[in-house]
Amino acid sequence: MRAGSIAALAPVVAIACTLALPQAAQGADYLRGSQIEQPVEPPPMFGGGRFDWSGFYFGGGAGVSETKFKPGEGLRALANSAFRNTDLAAERDMGSFINDLPDKRDSGTQFFGIAGYNYLFDDVVLGLEADYTRAGHEYRVRDFISRRSTMAAGHAYGWSMATDQAAKLNDYATLRLRMGWAAGRIMPFATIGAALGRFNTTSTIDADTTIITNPGLPTETVSQATGYPLRVGTLRKNTYAFGLAAGVGVDWALTDNLFLRAEYQIIRFAEIEGTTTTVNTGRVAAALKF
Repeated sequence: MRAGSIAALAPVVAIACTLALPQAAQGADYLRGSQIEQPVEPPPMFGGGRFDWSGFYFGGGAGVSETKFKPGEGLRALANSAFRNTDLAAERDMGSFINDLPDKRDSGTQFFGIAGYNYLFDDVVLGLEADYTRAGHEYRVRDFISRRSTMAAGHAYGWSMATDQAAKLNDYATLRLRMGWAAGRIMPFATIGAALGRFNTTSTIDADTTIITNPGLPTETVSQATGYPLRVGTLRKNTYAFGLAAGVGVDWALTDNLFLRAEYQIIRFAEIEGTTTTVNTGRVAAALKF
């Protein structure tokens, strides 16, 4: 080939090399990229995606509770019992001398543990959960009444009653059904079930009676009535009351095995020794899921 021909082809070769270089570089990048694992994005923290809420879990937490104690009318029945088979009871309603006791409240921090199992049906979560809570809330109301009562026959009695009404909620446990809606890693839920509380209770009256002869006269005398002083009622330790429990809350899955919870719970116990107890609690918890 002549030198002139070679010189004429040189510009064409240069242009072809220029066009080929980017394509070769892209091919090399493609080959290198196929060997490198692409980063996996972490699961979304707030909803999004799908999370398996089914399985066993357990954990614990703390809450702030307000416990309302509502005294009943048990002391009035005790007052009539304290003076049964006497002239006083025949002519007086001794229970009417007992004042209506006001509601009492106690509040503070409580600690609890939870354990349960969830079943997942599409986006619906059904479960069974048990919890145990240390309480220690209590109330006490004491009063003293003293009177002199003149009977229709003219003789009189001096009498008194020292009343004592108290209750302490030591601890309680619940067993509840849970119904929730799985919205990714967030699950709002509601609960309903039964509760069992352990109480110490006091409901007593210390009654005393004296017989007054010739009341108001210089010859007035006072003598102790037979069988008095007398205590009626009971002091009980570790006695149990059943109740109903309900609540609403939300679970938030931080990882596949750890979730946090915020919950409001209300429990109402049946009357026990003259006192009805209601517990309102706002609480938070953390639990491990398997």
